[in-house]
Amino acid sequence: MDLFFISLGVILAGGLLPLFIHRRFLFMKALSVFGIATGCLLGLIGGVGKLSATEPVTASFNYLNIFSLSFTIDALAAFFLVAIFFVSFLAAIYSFHYMDKPEKAQRTAVNFLFFSLLIVSMALVVTAGNIITFMLAWEIMSLSSYFLVIYDHQKPENRKAGYLYFVFCHVGAMFLFSAFGLVYGFSGSFGFESAAALPETVKIIVFVLAFIGFGSKAGIFPFHVWLPHAHPAAPSHISAVMSGVMIKTGIYGIVRMYSLLATHTMIFGEIVLIAGMISGLLGVVYALGQQDIKRLLAYSSIENMGIILIGLGIGMIGVAMGRPVMAVLGFTGGLLHVLNHSIFKSLLFMGAGLVIKKTGTGTIDALGGLLKNMKLTGVTFLIGSLAISGLPPLNGFVSEFFIYMGGFHGVALNKTAFALSLLAIVSLAVIGGLALACFSKVVGVVFQGEPRTPAAGNADEKGPAMILPMLLLAGFCILIGVYPKVFILMALKGVASLELGYGRIPLVHFIELTGNITRAAAIFFAVLLVVMALRTILYRGKTITRSGTWGCGFTRPTVKMQYTGSSYAASILEFFKPLAPLTEAHPPVLGRFPVKTHYHSHVNDIAERHMGNIIVRPVQWVFDQLRWIQHGDIHLYIGYILLAIVVVLFFV
Repeated sequence: MDLFFISLGVILAGGLLPLFIHRRFLFMKALSVFGIATGCLLGLIGGVGKLSATEPVTASFNYLNIFSLSFTIDALAAFFLVAIFFVSFLAAIYSFHYMDKPEKAQRTAVNFLFFSLLIVSMALVVTAGNIITFMLAWEIMSLSSYFLVIYDHQKPENRKAGYLYFVFCHVGAMFLFSAFGLVYGFSGSFGFESAAALPETVKIIVFVLAFIGFGSKAGIFPFHVWLPHAHPAAPSHISAVMSGVMIKTGIYGIVRMYSLLATHTMIFGEIVLIAGMISGLLGVVYALGQQDIKRLLAYSSIENMGIILIGLGIGMIGVAMGRPVMAVLGFTGGLLHVLNHSIFKSLLFMGAGLVIKKTGTGTIDALGGLLKNMKLTGVTFLIGSLAISGLPPLNGFVSEFFIYMGGFHGVALNKTAFALSLLAIVSLAVIGGLALACFSKVVGVVFQGEPRTPAAGNADEKGPAMILPMLLLAGFCILIGVYPKVFILMALKGVASLELGYGRIPLVHFIELTGNITRAAAIFFAVLLVVMALRTILYRGKTITRSGTWGCGFTRPTVKMQYTGSSYAASILEFFKPLAPLTEAHPPVLGRFPVKTHYHSHVNDIAERHMGNIIVRPVQWVFDQLRWIQHGDIHLYIGYILLAIVVVLFFV
């Protein structure tokens, strides 16, 4: 535990020191990146070590001589710590060349401060040992990430994104306070262990409240509305951390609450699985319709949270039905996807950040041909795209394969479990197909073809501190896909620490699965190498000519004749039109000599649209009617305070 707190101290020092030396811009950045990265590396080493520990490690401190701040690191917490510290370590390195504007030195220093606070608070959230510690760390995490979202606060859309995120953070926190309030009200204790002694009906209410509260942080539909606004607003290395690991604290909370309640009822699995299927399908559909690359990646995070929930739901159903193998497959696949998503989504956000930085735009249809000048960025982005689509031999396939296997075990159960398992399998297949369409759109339109703007044609990828983390993340996408044994064992240890009551499961069958995956990957790469060798041999000595692409009868094709992202996705979005209504702006072409026209389309998020009409506007109207309470008269304000005290004393 000492190494854990030392790492947090080093990270905080790396965030605080830049405030005092921000006038020396390069030195400030180097010192901050070194401090944060070193602290994350120490935390990563400690987290990996705690995964193999036989007993949880604990520590506690007195807070205000009233409460106890307690911390516990078991295998589940250690698993999440590995993801948190690994992604944050690479994001810190990435930030060195990404934050390169000396005129914003003071703002950059403040950004590093809140970045360090975010990392520390995430680590404290997953190691919190009681309610007080958890909620204190949770609020620090929410506030620090809010200030990171509004880094470019001079832009109105960024301020709106920050406001929306702030509201959802604290609405979610209210649900968590309600859940923990019930736990304390029935047990009289702030300890997590007291949740197991609650009445069964109260446990269901606590789980639902906690699921909504944690779901708003994880971006689960329909509590995801803040996410597509906040990620495009934040700097790209912050987007990588928020999408890669911060939203996973919501997943951690759901899993931990399920374990603490110690009630293995079918209803928990049904709630989680249905929410996962809806989030996964709608997340990828909305991603397919986006024109901004970071907004597309944000919706894709909602999709992957859905995949994780599908795995966890299958695991919960397996526990409820007394099928331990199904339970372990579902939970292991879900937890492994937590790690995998943190890797490939961080890679994609970093790649998108480099594209935006070098071209000045994140609009997909304004890019094109970037692979010519940004080869490393294009190749790593392609690897991340294949991984997030769940294709072998990359890491996304491994975790989804385990979830599939868990679902197939559920097909042999009774009617409800059979129907849910079958729906889960079909949903995963549809999500995978749509994800492949989504990211083939991004790679094809952004990196292939011809540049649509001069900025895209003149882009470069200078900045080794941004390229190196992307290469490492791409390498891990391949490593986990080819040799997943070590990482699956890490997830299995996290699952074992949940103590779900089915006893110890022999790991022989799971090791055999990993061996089969490794052999299949080896065969794939062997075939690939043979094909490449044959191509080299057969083309040796032959003259290779270059000519223009066939223009379909047009002798002078232009970049406007290329497929756009909108046209590429149009046929798929048409099928999902009831769930993703399309708004189009296209003035008709009139007259013999028509003037210049334009076309703009926007896919509407039904949750955002209806939440505004059903919830936001009525609440705003109610508070508008209460504006007379705030009138500036100090005497009446004092009267309000006295009245509140009298009312409280009356009830006490």
